[in-house]
Amino acid sequence: MHIVFMGTPGFAVPVLDALVTAGHDLVAAYSQPPRPAGRRGRELVASPVQRRAEELGIPVRCPVSLKGADEQAAFAELGADVAVVAAYGLILPRAVLDAPVHGCLNTHASLLPRWRGAAPIQRAILAGDAETGVAIMQMEAGLDTGPVRLEGRTPVARKTAGELTAELAAMGAALMVRVLADLDDHPPVPQPAQGVTHAAKIDKAEARLDCYGTAAQAERQVRAMNPAPGAWIAIAGERVKVLAADSLPFTFPGGEGTTVDGLLTIACRDGALRPTLVQRAGRGVTSTAELLRGFPVPAGTMLV
Repeated sequence: MHIVFMGTPGFAVPVLDALVTAGHDLVAAYSQPPRPAGRRGRELVASPVQRRAEELGIPVRCPVSLKGADEQAAFAELGADVAVVAAYGLILPRAVLDAPVHGCLNTHASLLPRWRGAAPIQRAILAGDAETGVAIMQMEAGLDTGPVRLEGRTPVARKTAGELTAELAAMGAALMVRVLADLDDHPPVPQPAQGVTHAAKIDKAEARLDCYGTAAQAERQVRAMNPAPGAWIAIAGERVKVLAADSLPFTFPGGEGTTVDGLLTIACRDGALRPTLVQRAGRGVTSTAELLRGFPVPAGTMLV
């Protein structure tokens, strides 16, 4: 097929690679414009999809918006059989959705209709979902409301957001190739009306570790924020990221957010959280034991 690919972050790259490997003709790749990066934000950095598409020799377009008539006409002139979308990040107007012969297919990282929206992987972890997956969805004007052609499932278990992202990206790539190989064999099925939830974008304020709930909730927060933005605690005025932790069943009456020993064990409403991998600002990831050797945190220290 003649395909327009539309994606931005690393999650989308395996889908792009799979389309090329399957022998499809990628007539263009759309990605969000390069963004400022670095500590001073002076250098513009291309997205992972833009960099990979350029490596593959695929023409790249980075419009700020697709709402204008000129951009919509340029898209239609590509004459695509289908547009494949994976975490593109821009709203597709009706004119864009209708331009390809077979419309636009989206690789969405959830079991729709659960977790429609921007952060389905993190929200699934935070909610304690037992499983999640990928849906290949025929796009329509609503936010992730379109019918689903194919889905895959996987246990959430104790995976981090980074681990689930990599797993679901690979799964979505394989599922998309299967759908494109025979569209008639994977007809669109409307989403159920029940079970709709919305996956709002993760706000940086959500990264501060919350130990005022259960220890299990705090442990899920650590996994959901790994690798970015990273759950954090404050030690002596310094932010320290918590990248992995164990929830403990012991109950410590009162004192939520306070260390209960010299091992950085933090009291929660129900149980306690013991960080196992941490990172100080500007330094590498270390075990908690390594951190405490040079940066002791006595019992009774308020961290969150």
